[in-house]
Amino acid sequence: MDWLERASLLSILWTYVICQCAGFYLPGVAPVEYKPGEEVEVKAVKMTSVKTQLPYDYYSLPFCKPEKGIHYKPENLGEVLRGDRIVSTPYKVQVLKDEKCHALCFAAGAVKFNNKQSSSFYNRISKDYAIHMLLDNLPAATRIPSLDESEVQFDDGFRLGFLINGKAYLNNHLDFVIRYHKEVPSSGEGDEGVRIVGFEVNARSIQYESLTSETECTVPALKGSKPMEIVKEKETEVWFTFSVTWVPSDVRWASRWDIFLNMSDVQIHWFSIINSLVIVLFLSGILAMIMIRTLRKDIAKYNKEEDVDDAVEETGWKLIHGDVFRPPQHSLLFTVLVGSGIQIFSMMLVVLVLAMFGMLSPASRGALMSASIVLYAMMGVFSGFYAGRLFKTLKGLQWKKAAVATGSLFPCVVFGVSFFLNFFIWGKKSSGAVPFSTMLALLFMFLGICMPLVTMGFYFGFRKQPYDHPVRTNQIPRQVPEQPWYMHPALGMLTSGVLPFGAVFIELFFIFSAIWQNQFYYLFGILFLVFVILIICCSEITIVLVYFQLCGEDYRWWWRSFFLSGGCALYVLAYSFFYFHSKLEITEFIPALLYFSYSGLIALTFWLLTGTIGFWATYYFISQIYSAVKID
Repeated sequence: MDWLERASLLSILWTYVICQCAGFYLPGVAPVEYKPGEEVEVKAVKMTSVKTQLPYDYYSLPFCKPEKGIHYKPENLGEVLRGDRIVSTPYKVQVLKDEKCHALCFAAGAVKFNNKQSSSFYNRISKDYAIHMLLDNLPAATRIPSLDESEVQFDDGFRLGFLINGKAYLNNHLDFVIRYHKEVPSSGEGDEGVRIVGFEVNARSIQYESLTSETECTVPALKGSKPMEIVKEKETEVWFTFSVTWVPSDVRWASRWDIFLNMSDVQIHWFSIINSLVIVLFLSGILAMIMIRTLRKDIAKYNKEEDVDDAVEETGWKLIHGDVFRPPQHSLLFTVLVGSGIQIFSMMLVVLVLAMFGMLSPASRGALMSASIVLYAMMGVFSGFYAGRLFKTLKGLQWKKAAVATGSLFPCVVFGVSFFLNFFIWGKKSSGAVPFSTMLALLFMFLGICMPLVTMGFYFGFRKQPYDHPVRTNQIPRQVPEQPWYMHPALGMLTSGVLPFGAVFIELFFIFSAIWQNQFYYLFGILFLVFVILIICCSEITIVLVYFQLCGEDYRWWWRSFFLSGGCALYVLAYSFFYFHSKLEITEFIPALLYFSYSGLIALTFWLLTGTIGFWATYYFISQIYSAVKID
């Protein structure tokens, strides 16, 4: 079979795959059409609080349980790490059938809380815990009062209860408002299907004296009804009830997530883009001035051949041509950091592209985190290849040691911090504690996928020819003259980090809100633009500052380029402190420890990412300018 026949066969096979994928839906994303009277189950996900940042299983409190027992849904990796524990509940609704009032666990009677259970409810209510539920894979939403009546806002989940003058009241009645859209069959025959496009929950606190019937309980008027108080360390009897209202809607199934994803402040994101573009234009202007005026003038002067005496009096960056590509100190550590940054960069790029095209939909719960972990492991081959070739360029010898360090440095730091924090989360009996089986799965993924790919990439990269440098390196290093105070590395890190951080800080606020305040973030198109702008900012600011350093006859640019570009990570870390004190209400030790530990990991990741971007941009720039001058 020649190459033409093989190409034709591959084309036919690829066309078949595309045709088959045209009708393929991701799990949990395909629309489900319900018939009138069909039963739909309401599932609980978890309980969360902004004050504690510790999620809990729904049945960590003694709620009314289903008659057929509790059934947990198998979670993917991302759901487990998020603390989701999707479980069945006794709330059953029938399609298009309204319920004025329905009592749960009527046969067993009111749910009785002992002293300890009452205290648990009181503590959770006092810490503003919210319950998250699902209906047809759609999160329960609570309508938020807004000053602008024309704009309706929703929050994910509903409050467990509320405090008034130090007294805790439990929301024991749930009013389900289910919006549906009728789909007419394309053939025009058969019954109309019903698709669920909205799931609102209005939680109320009602103290029932007694109930005589499971379906004939009466929900009192909003005004004048007595709420269900939970007294700490006192036995309490509670009736749990719910009502159901089905409301027709013009919203189509494909747009049912819009209430969560349509942010009211989209203009702020566009302001962020414009702000970032202005910064890029400013940096580009400075870089263009250096390239066109200063650098071009330098190259023209260095390449003059009319006056022989001028060649003897070399100044500026040409003077250090014999040392500029001298390998830095601690070249193995430098290679490891750059390799880790390449792996993070590759993972982020692929994840953002996939998310931008809607392949990591929030309807697929945990998909974003699962994809990030798997792609990080898969990107090890690129990390190893480029790190291996760089290590050979820097005249490294122990490539096996470097390969193991490249593949293990960042994962070991993340795993070590997470494992340490997991003990505190276990102590609180939170569902956010990662199970031991999941830890083993992550460990096997690291040892069985990530490390072999990094080692394989490093092996082939180390076998390649080293990067070609336009000038030779002298055997004896020249002495670096004393530098002015404003060229100090610490000051350079502070100044170089301002502009890249200014390009991303608005999006950083929304990302922090999504992580720490249980909000949805889905503007990945804008985030991808900000990511591109960040790459340009880090590259340009590092090139400019390293060029000034070379003009001062200081050839030690390798580590300097990494630290200069990574300087914006200091501002990310500082911003996490600002966000903690201005936006969060965390007062306990363990939640604060979790916040600052994870914020430190975010800053470390940002440092490796931006440092690697700045280094490779500077490396390319220096290679280009020294290849443009004539060196004897």
